[in-house]
Amino acid sequence: MAKDSFLVGLIGAGVGPSLSPALHEREADRQGLRYLYRLIDIDALGVPPEAVGDLVRAARDLGFDGLNITHPCKQLVIGHLDALAPQAEALGAVNTVVFEDGRATGHNTDVTGFAASFARGLPDVPLERVVQLGAGGAGAAVAHAALTLGAERVTVVDALADRAAGLAATLNRHFGEGRAAAAGPELLPALLAGADGVVHATPTGMAAHPGMPFPADLLRPELWVAEVVYRPLETELLRTARALGCATLDGGGMAVFQAADAFRLFTGREPDSARMLTDIAELAGGVAAPGRTAR
Repeated sequence: MAKDSFLVGLIGAGVGPSLSPALHEREADRQGLRYLYRLIDIDALGVPPEAVGDLVRAARDLGFDGLNITHPCKQLVIGHLDALAPQAEALGAVNTVVFEDGRATGHNTDVTGFAASFARGLPDVPLERVVQLGAGGAGAAVAHAALTLGAERVTVVDALADRAAGLAATLNRHFGEGRAAAAGPELLPALLAGADGVVHATPTGMAAHPGMPFPADLLRPELWVAEVVYRPLETELLRTARALGCATLDGGGMAVFQAADAFRLFTGREPDSARMLTDIAELAGGVAAPGRTAR
């Protein structure tokens, strides 16, 4: 008899505004499943990101079926898992952990989530020169996705020089020398002046981290802008870019497609991503399903 009851959770910092519980539980309800999705906020618990290993072990011992992992734990969790799926191992970042037979296996659904959203929402934008802000767990995933989608060159910008250089080196090993480069924030004005588009993959703009990741005057109408943040769906960056006439992509599509992939891993059931896109538009305040903004 197929299992029809599931207990899952999300580990991260400041996860209170997350829409993941509602996204997962709505789809489970439509499929007739009993599905509880719990938030495990390290800020609320007063523990550091390094405690993620203890939290994963506790969840496994308490009978959880799986966990989603978000900022700032996507890379720290790896050392506490029994196995990694190939994509998570290639990325060095995990956003989904599945418990089975007492073992914890790490997966990454951010790559496929961003790729599906980008292909759907910005299908015909130029991809010769892409600038990406952020080299953390989400940044590793979206950079892999961008190069998989055909970007000729991705320049990773991060305040932590070693982290940007490490991601660029990993990308070059995987996709070929010269496909990726690393740079510091001081080079952002020159990089954006010559770029086709920018992918934003830092927490700036989230409900708990409002603001712009770089000065608004670096934007121009020819630049497309893709956002990873999805709560709110319209960040200050996207609002400013849209006002200039930039083609934009909000983070809702990535959130939905990665959630759909995680739901499949947790339950073995096939989710309806079209219904979930409608869900996130409703849950995040009625913004239309993710897609390209007309110029």
